[in-house]
Amino acid sequence: MSVARVSEKRYLILAEEFSHDPHYAKTARGVMRYRRDDVVAMLDSPRAGESEDGVPIVGTVDEALAFEPNTALVGVVTQGGHFPGDWQELLKSCVSHGLDLENGLHVRLRDIPGLPELAMQHGAELRDLREPPADLSTATGENLEVDATIVLTVGSDCAIGKMTAICELDLEARRRGLKSVFVPTGQTGVAIAGWGISVDAVVSDFLAGAAERLVVEGGKRGNLLWVEGQGAILHPIYSGVTVGLMHGSAPHLYVLCHEVGRTVVEGDPTESPILSLSELVDLYERMSLKLRPAKVAAIALNTSSVSEDEARQAIAAAEEETGLPTDDPVRFGAERLLDSVLKLVR
Repeated sequence: MSVARVSEKRYLILAEEFSHDPHYAKTARGVMRYRRDDVVAMLDSPRAGESEDGVPIVGTVDEALAFEPNTALVGVVTQGGHFPGDWQELLKSCVSHGLDLENGLHVRLRDIPGLPELAMQHGAELRDLREPPADLSTATGENLEVDATIVLTVGSDCAIGKMTAICELDLEARRRGLKSVFVPTGQTGVAIAGWGISVDAVVSDFLAGAAERLVVEGGKRGNLLWVEGQGAILHPIYSGVTVGLMHGSAPHLYVLCHEVGRTVVEGDPTESPILSLSELVDLYERMSLKLRPAKVAAIALNTSSVSEDEARQAIAAAEEETGLPTDDPVRFGAERLLDSVLKLVR
């Protein structure tokens, strides 16, 4: 796998000019929510002097050193995967102070002029979280032999909370004492869990093979696997990664995710309309492997853009439309969704 978990890690999250943005600061927010104990500071100069969830926000790497970080994590996700603005100088400042550097963008740290030499000079390690294993190949069928229940989040669109939903379900399962494992498939998930493969950086022919490798590894760690979903099956840009994950991870069950109020596919220049939840349930189930006909066990709604009353109305409407248990695992907890999954576990 790509990264080994280091419990002594003390993160400085780099979120310069983006910490306020829920979309572009996806990695920063995910790590803050699900790996909070390892975060000692966040860097965002416009917000210097503030704090977030008890984490101090600093304006420079020099200021961050007072909190004794040992690793700087690129906490932003940008369209196209390039570093924003003058971030190259920020990265060089980190390694000049001896901080290891972790990066989830498509641009590799080794390709930044002068950065590898500077890191070597100061004893800093460069780690690209999107770097796939070199020995990946096609799926072999080993995914169907994993001795665990495999649950995959799928969605109506990209960037709607599939990773968040699966993390909440994993946390709730572990609270109940289950041998539950979060299986990361994206750079934020890898940063949170400390292992995994960022499948959007994998050669398309090997994507299902990467997903298979992840569930095989997950099966060695536990017997209830929560696979982080990517993209959406009808997204004109990101559907490939969705289907590759579906067939490569060979899930027994799906949790379908949707953001309340979103009606058009994000990032699609043709503005494709999002299908109804009942249509999506049918589509995902029909696209499953014939040897592993997965069913949608529940609906996870992201209701962050509406009031609590509107959220409860949306949950009730989704349940009435699909006949499936529905909830917002962040706003109201993952208990009901986990219950619905466990009822169907084989």
